[in-house]
Amino acid sequence: MKAIIGRKLGMTRVFDEDGRAIPVTVIEAGPCPVVQVRDGEHGQAVQLGFGTRKPKRTTKALSGHVGKAGLETAPARLEEFALEAGDEAPNPGDTITVEIFQRGERVKITGTTKGRGFQGVVKRYGFRGGPATHGSTRFRRPGSMGPGTDPSRVIKGKKLPGHMGAARQTTTGLQVVKVDVERNLLYVRGAVPGPRSGMVTVRKQGGASRYA
Repeated sequence: MKAIIGRKLGMTRVFDEDGRAIPVTVIEAGPCPVVQVRDGEHGQAVQLGFGTRKPKRTTKALSGHVGKAGLETAPARLEEFALEAGDEAPNPGDTITVEIFQRGERVKITGTTKGRGFQGVVKRYGFRGGPATHGSTRFRRPGSMGPGTDPSRVIKGKKLPGHMGAARQTTTGLQVVKVDVERNLLYVRGAVPGPRSGMVTVRKQGGASRYA
């Protein structure tokens, strides 16, 4: 298994052997019970759970689903990961821990970015804005929308004000700096998408990314 579910705890720093400070994100990764292993059209997939759901918030269908794996309580979150060719599938009821990662490995982490609400083009896309003097009233407006003769419409894909953030984002090329097996903590160099206590998925990266 090359993936795990976790929770972003925040950022801190650690020091290497030379005394240099390394900015890291601390992730509470696992333990994740294996809820289901199924065969699909494109290969096998493993469903992992994370956390604990309150009994009053657990449906009978979910209780029966996790009960097949021998779990007494339903996980708070379920995620499914595809198995690569040659990987050995775990058994339902097994537990995936942070031990699957090693120091120095490259991982890619997926999370939901912070929601910023409805924003203008200056904050959303970094537009420069209009003149700030000489009686200008278009300080933060997007400007011209396009020619009035041809095509006489706003072209698709035009950067305009709208909803910002609250989207799924994957950051690749992150390096594992430290693995704390006793406390189920994973220290990853750099920033991870999402707020504190946000749910993330951590997957091993097959090779180097284009950025790292």
